[in-house]
Amino acid sequence: MSIFEALMLICFGISWPMAIYKTMTAKSHGGKSTAFAALILLGYLAGMAHKIFNDFNWVFYLYLVNTLMVGFDLVMTLIYQHREKEK
Repeated sequence: MSIFEALMLICFGISWPMAIYKTMTAKSHGGKSTAFAALILLGYLAGMAHKIFNDFNWVFYLYLVNTLMVGFDLVMTLIYQHREKEK
């Protein structure tokens, strides 16, 4: 059982909606690091790969949800960065 891994992902998973909300309400990238978000995304993808190839269980879906949230936040950050550069 991966209870500690699940707990880590749940804690991070609670944080991502707050980051997404901040990005959406500010309509600005607010100095967010795209490289940092990309590294987190890569880490989640690596965790998903591990679950697929070595130890598939329900924790995979926590990785999936977090990956989708980080990806969404990263895309929104890139959009707002692009808009701010155009101004």
